[in-house]
Amino acid sequence: VQLQASGGGFVQTGGSLRLSCAASGGTFGPYAVGWFRQAPGKEREYVACISWKSGKTFYNDSVRGRFIISRDMARNTMFLQMDSLKPEDTADYYCAADVNRNHYDPASEDKYDFWGQGTLVTVSS
Repeated sequence: VQLQASGGGFVQTGGSLRLSCAASGGTFGPYAVGWFRQAPGKEREYVACISWKSGKTFYNDSVRGRFIISRDMARNTMFLQMDSLKPEDTADYYCAADVNRNHYDPASEDKYDFWGQGTLVTVSS
């Protein structure tokens, strides 16, 4: 399975971006998919997770109410709609997939088996 993230860019404070992550390379039927981010000089941080079949969502408190995670099962693609962006949201954003039903918290990197490359989001003040 390969994950390809896209949609990053430069935006001003208060603006919006929509990230996409497309899966390819075989049958894609994960249990969950998620987004993480890593700011310069900081550790990677959990952003959001969605159960692939049920659509149940989970969020880091820092983005709750501003970001929405979703998925299109027919297109094997997941999304992260980011609104009301702040300079502290600046980071490389990574998508990830749990295909083995790993019983970890959605915020744990150990839950995810496959990772996409980062897509850079820069929010200017």
